[in-house]
Amino acid sequence: MRQVTHFFCFADYPTGVAGESPVKRVWFHVMVLAAGITSALAMAQDKTGEKAIIKSVLLVTGQDYPGHKWRETAPVLAELLRADGRLRVTVTEDPKSLASPDLGQYDAIVLHFMNWEQPDPGPDARANLKRFVESGKGLMLVHFACGAFQEWPEFKELAGRVWDPKLRGHDPFGTFRVDIVNTTHPITKGLAAFDTTDELYTCLAGDRPVELLATAKSKVDGKDYPMAFSFMYGKGRVFHCPLGHDAGAFQNRGAAELMRRGCAWAAGLETFDGKKAKTK
Repeated sequence: MRQVTHFFCFADYPTGVAGESPVKRVWFHVMVLAAGITSALAMAQDKTGEKAIIKSVLLVTGQDYPGHKWRETAPVLAELLRADGRLRVTVTEDPKSLASPDLGQYDAIVLHFMNWEQPDPGPDARANLKRFVESGKGLMLVHFACGAFQEWPEFKELAGRVWDPKLRGHDPFGTFRVDIVNTTHPITKGLAAFDTTDELYTCLAGDRPVELLATAKSKVDGKDYPMAFSFMYGKGRVFHCPLGHDAGAFQNRGAAELMRRGCAWAAGLETFDGKKAKTK
C-alpha cells in the first residue's frame, strides 16, 4: 500500500477567496486526504485479491498434571501460534473463563489445561464451550487437554478422543518419528514427517469418526497411535494434537508447524503460506 506523505498545518492555510471559511477549507483538504487513503487501501486490496484476515484465539491454561509445567509451555505455545500473523492470541490462566458470555468474540479456543486435582470449570463453562463449537467456531486441544472434563460425557465427542486412565499412558519420554498419513488435508498438505522428543501418547480412547492426519509408532508395542486428527462438531472445526509434554516439544519445528496450521484451520482458515487466507 502506498504511504501518504502529505501533512497539514492548520496555521498555514490561507483564508482563500473572500467569504470562504478557513474551517471549511481545512475540512475540504481533510476530505481529499481521506479519499486518497481510501483509494490506496482499495488498490492494495485489488493487488492482493483479498483483505487481511485476522482470527482471534483464546488459549486456556492455568491447571495441569503436576508433571506438566504449564507456566513454561503456555507462553511457548502462544508464541508458536502467533508466528502466523493472522492469529491474534489471548492467554487466560483461568479455565472458568470458558463460562464468559464474551466467548463469542473469539474464532477458536485452544485447550491447554487439565483439571487434575480440581473440579472442571463447571456446567456453565461446559455448556458455553459446546455451544461455541457447535455454532461454527473452532477448538484445538494439545497434550493432556485430552484428560480435562473427566466428569463430562459429552467431552468425549467434543475432543474426539480422550484420556482413558485404564490404558497405558505413553511410551517413555524420548525421540520418535511423526508420520503424516493424510497429505491432502489443508493442515498437513505439504508437511513432511519429522522427529520429535516428547511423550508418545497411547492412552486415547473413543469411537467418534475422525480424520487421521499424523501417527507415531510406539517403541513399546509397535502399534501406530494418533498424533493429530480433525473432525467437525456441529458447524465447528476441531483439531486435536496430543504432542507437547514440555517447552522443547513445542519448539520442535515440525510439531510447531503442525499445531500452528491446526489452530489456523480450526479458526476458519484454509491456506498456510502467509500470502492468502480463505475463510470457511
